[in-house]
Amino acid sequence: MATNPEAVVPPSSAGARPTRVVGTLVAACLAVMVAQVANALPASLNGLFQADLGTTGSQLTWITAAFMIAVVVFELTFGVLGDLFGRRRLQVYGAALLVVGSLVSAFAPAVEVLWVGAALNGLGAGAMFPASLALIAAVTHTPDARARGIALWVGFLSAGAAVSPLLGGMFADIGSWRGSFAVVAVLGVVTAVLSLALAVESKADEGRSLDVGGQVTFAVGLIAVLYGAVQGPEDGWTEPHIVGAFVLGAVFLAAFLVIESRTRSPLLHLGLFRNRSFAIASIVAVVGMLGFLGLLFSHSMWLGPVQHQTPMRVALPFLLLQGPAFVLIPVVGRLLQRIAARWLLTAGFFLMAIGGLLVSRLDVTSTSLTPLIVPDLLIGIGFALTVSSFTAVAINTVPLHLAGMASATTNLLRDLGFALGPIVVGAVALSTAGEQLGAALATADLAPDQAAAATAVFQAGGPLAVNSLPPEAPGGAAQQLAMTALGDGFSTAFVVCSIAALAAGLLTLFGLSSRTQDGQPTSESLHDPLHPELPGETGVTGTVPASRAERPLATDGV
Repeated sequence: MATNPEAVVPPSSAGARPTRVVGTLVAACLAVMVAQVANALPASLNGLFQADLGTTGSQLTWITAAFMIAVVVFELTFGVLGDLFGRRRLQVYGAALLVVGSLVSAFAPAVEVLWVGAALNGLGAGAMFPASLALIAAVTHTPDARARGIALWVGFLSAGAAVSPLLGGMFADIGSWRGSFAVVAVLGVVTAVLSLALAVESKADEGRSLDVGGQVTFAVGLIAVLYGAVQGPEDGWTEPHIVGAFVLGAVFLAAFLVIESRTRSPLLHLGLFRNRSFAIASIVAVVGMLGFLGLLFSHSMWLGPVQHQTPMRVALPFLLLQGPAFVLIPVVGRLLQRIAARWLLTAGFFLMAIGGLLVSRLDVTSTSLTPLIVPDLLIGIGFALTVSSFTAVAINTVPLHLAGMASATTNLLRDLGFALGPIVVGAVALSTAGEQLGAALATADLAPDQAAAATAVFQAGGPLAVNSLPPEAPGGAAQQLAMTALGDGFSTAFVVCSIAALAAGLLTLFGLSSRTQDGQPTSESLHDPLHPELPGETGVTGTVPASRAERPLATDGV
């Protein structure tokens, strides 16, 4: 994901035969689809994870969070590694990691092992996202060809997100959720083989170097903060290890900012944020995508561990949530050529907010999927309008010779929002449900033995554990109380995610200039935030080459 599609194209790829170009496109598109399948797979399986492995709420959150944290923490470094040592090689190594992670997940005897598998899958996908996109950029040498190639990449990424829950649901219905991870492992092997056989190798190592200090401090700081956010609702926000995690994270993230401000080749160019429009677009990327993935995670928890619907029924709403991003790619591409990305972002976030608020009003005791059709379609269309617009905004708010850098930074921040979504949802929903169920158990008219058993289960495993008790089991009489508490908790989470989407829409509407049109940078963007002494679009690299100035916008950010 974090890559610079304008990197120097080596002679080997510049002179590639047409068959090798097609082969590279095939290998890259398959890679990004498989990586996204691995990303979205747990969405339809959370209910089975909870039933088979006896997971608590925070443990389910960690399955999704472990994947996204691995992507966010290492994606910029993976982009540098691909430039230094070869994008095809990085894609193959990423596929190999995905195979290992999927096999670990398929044979996981406990949820802790499933976390390891998810993290390995995240590392593999984190390598495959930038490598696959850079491979396409390296074999497409005209604006039109590159736009078509990257649009194809976007399409396969969206397709992976749409079909993944169906894959999980299908295998869960005919056998076990473990079989779906085995299929991903097989797809990873196919990806590695086809990459070696079909793709053209490319590098862009000139001026590139690793930022070890930045990578270490960023990784430790972010993981520590996110650990505290995930475990806080269950362990207690004032517990020493939770407070310590936040303090440790803050110290390391502060050290990261100091290192990035001084190093010669930083992971994150802080100077970009001196551009007001870019800074606003960056906030929008984090907040808006937090809202979107939070809505998706809330869906998977509402339908799975709370309502105990089958994985296939859980998967069906995700066709509406993720499918429009694939189906509407040509439409959004044409809209971006006629309408400022600012307006598409605003409309998309408002649609997400409306859809989320509609879902928050649903009755948790009703298992019908019909009431989800309209709100989920609104959320899906809203995401389709926003996902391809971020890079257009990023490119148009900085000098054009910094467009690739701005795109990579926006990708990182968007993925950070993706990582935060499930964590915020888990914190809000499980804290709310826990407080409500604890109070209900203390005042409910239950038989003493039932009340005592339910309280013991609640203290050991939280509201999800009580909600999973069979009616005949000790404490089973409190199951309805737990479902009601969880319904209220996730309804609150839907509202919070909708507020995040609404805030992103308002910030886009009132914070970004109406002059930020495709192909029309604002006057603010004519000043280089990294080299303020350089006027306009000239600088250390000279005048912007025509290929960049003419390049269609919003095609390399997903």
